[in-house]
Amino acid sequence: MHQSRAGAVLVAVLLVAGCGAGRRDAAGTPPVSAPSATVAPTPSATAGSFNPTDIAWLQLTAAMAERLLPVLDLVPARTTDPVWRRTAAQVAAAQRADLDHARRLLAEAGAPTTNPHEGHDMPGMVTAEQLTALRSATGTPLHRLLTGHLRAHLTQSVRIAAAEQQNGVQPATVALAAAITRNATTHLTHLPPPPPA
Repeated sequence: MHQSRAGAVLVAVLLVAGCGAGRRDAAGTPPVSAPSATVAPTPSATAGSFNPTDIAWLQLTAAMAERLLPVLDLVPARTTDPVWRRTAAQVAAAQRADLDHARRLLAEAGAPTTNPHEGHDMPGMVTAEQLTALRSATGTPLHRLLTGHLRAHLTQSVRIAAAEQQNGVQPATVALAAAITRNATTHLTHLPPPPPA
């Protein structure tokens, strides 16, 4: 597939699944080992080696992590449940590592530092209204909201990482997508079950 077509494919995926689109739900995932933070891939990047798919995926990955981290940061103050505290800490560590790596790769690519998805409510992203609801929730209602938001975010992360792995060309970026897929799948498998309604 030519680079221009690869970029168009991911852009189309992002538009169909992206800005302003309705919310999504998670599919089942295979069991894997215990969750861990994403390990940063080692290949180095050069600005000339990125295609539009690489850039688009890195920008969306960074935007999604920026939306999820405030949710995870709420957990210690909103629940005493040790399973949820541990889950939030593990996912937050992975998200921070992914965000840092995505930003470094965007800088190496010479991509704009601004967030092109700022203000967009896309699949996998928690909206401002939902964050407000989370800030006032505790106990079972909080756990139910967390389950839904984390499942949506992680599922969408796997979807867009698959597009990058298929159509991206920059080795470190494709490697990051593979690592995010592995870790997101692991976190999905280990999410606490939703509380009964």
